[in-house]
Amino acid sequence: MDLGLAGRRYLITGGSRGLGFATAAALAAEGAHTCLVARDPVRLAEATASLGEGHDAISADLADPGAAASIAATVGSLDGLLVNVGGPSPGTVLELDDDTWRQAIDGVLLSSLRLLRALTPQIVDGGAILLVLSSTAKEPIRDLAASNVLRPGLAMVVKDLANTLAPRVRVNGILPGRIATDRLRSLGGTDLGDGVPMGRPGDPEEFGRVAAFLLSPAASYVTGALVPVDGGLLHSPW
Repeated sequence: MDLGLAGRRYLITGGSRGLGFATAAALAAEGAHTCLVARDPVRLAEATASLGEGHDAISADLADPGAAASIAATVGSLDGLLVNVGGPSPGTVLELDDDTWRQAIDGVLLSSLRLLRALTPQIVDGGAILLVLSSTAKEPIRDLAASNVLRPGLAMVVKDLANTLAPRVRVNGILPGRIATDRLRSLGGTDLGDGVPMGRPGDPEEFGRVAAFLLSPAASYVTGALVPVDGGLLHSPW
């Protein structure tokens, strides 16, 4: 199936590795042009070069309140945007102190909202926005209290913004489960596929293909959706 991505332009935050880079690679493979955003300029340059010619990069720290406006001033019109921000620190509700909660709120919720405010006006008619959430948007994960609290809030941002922007721009959320990224490995555990019906963690490339579809014209009637890519890990039907 032709996703209709050739020649289209997408901005990918957290694009130098993990889920962001996997999405950029899937888009690039279909002929799209990408602009990757990440903090580490060296890793960012390597990631961008690996995609081939016709791809751009912006080094920025999304925790900086001015970063989103600066990115918007640098890029022109866009066919789509992947909002992918870092995961908050692990810990239980009672373990996390005020400073850690503030950092999580700023890093997950406010940084996403700043990107949406700054960049949505630059998305062309028929474009798409995709927010990378987590399976914690529907079910909590032990010792990831900040994610358990904040990702459901971003899921409601998806629902709200999808109604606001329809029919001009589609807005969806994608819910990775245990995808074998550096982030997942850093959270520990020896068997990353334990309890996953598919019997293994997902490959970033498997996530990237679904994300590319949701950002593409091929998904033209999909908006306000929260799509899990989790190997069947979620038990909720909703």
